[in-house]
Amino acid sequence: MTPIDLFPGFQRRHIATDDGVQIHTVTGGSGPPLLLLHGHPQTHAIWHKVAPALARQFTLVLCDLRGYGDSSKPQGAPDHANYSKRVMALDLLRVMQSLGHARFAVMAHDRGARVAHRLAADHGDAVQRLVLLDIAPTLAMYEQTSEAFARAYWHWFFLIQPAPLPERLIEADPAAYVRDVMGRRSAGLAPFDPRALAEYQRCLALPGTAHGLCEDYRAAAGIDLDHDRADRDAGRRLALPLLALWGAQGVVQQCFRPLDEWRRVADDVRGEALPCGHYIAEEAPDALLARALPFLTETPP
Repeated sequence: MTPIDLFPGFQRRHIATDDGVQIHTVTGGSGPPLLLLHGHPQTHAIWHKVAPALARQFTLVLCDLRGYGDSSKPQGAPDHANYSKRVMALDLLRVMQSLGHARFAVMAHDRGARVAHRLAADHGDAVQRLVLLDIAPTLAMYEQTSEAFARAYWHWFFLIQPAPLPERLIEADPAAYVRDVMGRRSAGLAPFDPRALAEYQRCLALPGTAHGLCEDYRAAAGIDLDHDRADRDAGRRLALPLLALWGAQGVVQQCFRPLDEWRRVADDVRGEALPCGHYIAEEAPDALLARALPFLTETPP
C-alpha cells in the first residue's frame, strides 16, 4: 500500500538527521517557511484541509515525527532519550536547515506542539513564531493531573507502561486503536476525511510505529519533565510570539487554564478557544486559518 496523496503538487522526500533517522517530509507552496507538525496517533496528513490556503503565503514543510508516519522508528533507548522532545526537536531543526531555512515559523498540534515547544526553548534563534494547538505545557499537565484528566487522557498512562505491553495491544488491531482513540473525542469520527483516516490507520500498522509512539509518551513522562523542570528552575522562558489555540469542547479547556499556563513559560502569549474539540485543523479549519494567518503574517514591532 502506498501513501494517499492529500497534497497534490507537493514534493515528498526523506531527510536524514544527525543520528541517521530519516524524517518523512512533504513540501510545497511559496513564501516564508512554515513548519507544520502533527500529533498522536496521526501523521502530517492532519494539515490537508488548511494546506492549500497556507501554501499561498508560505513555503510549507510538513513532517512525520520520528516514530510516526513514514519516518524512521528507532528502538527506544533504556531512558527513552532518543524520543525526548529535545531530540525530536533537533530532528526538525536539521530538516529545516537542510532545506535552507535558517529561521522559520512553526504551527503544531498535540504531540507535535510539545516538540515545537522544545524546539523554541532550545533553538529560539531559529524559531520566529509559534502556533500551538490544543495543549498546555507538558509539565503543567502532569503536575495538575486530576481524576477527570486521567480518565479523559487515559492513553497518557497506558502508553507509558513498560514495553512490550502497550505495543502488543495496539498491534493486535491498529485500525481499531485509531478509530477508538480519535472517535471517542467530542466530535467523533465525522470531521475526518476517509482518506486521511485510512492514512492514519496505514501508518499505525507499519512495523515499529506502536513502539515509536509509546516511546514518545514514555519520554514525555520522564526525561522531558527533567528538561522542563531544568528550564523552570533556571528561569528560562520563551521570548518569541506564541499563539495558543484550543478546542472549546476539548479536555484541555475542561481541565486546565491553557493561556495562564503558557504565560508561566513565555513572555508574549495570546490565544483563545475555538468552536471545536481536539483535532482543530480537521474539525475547524476555517476558524484556525482566521486566527493563525493574521498572527503568522504579523509585522514585528
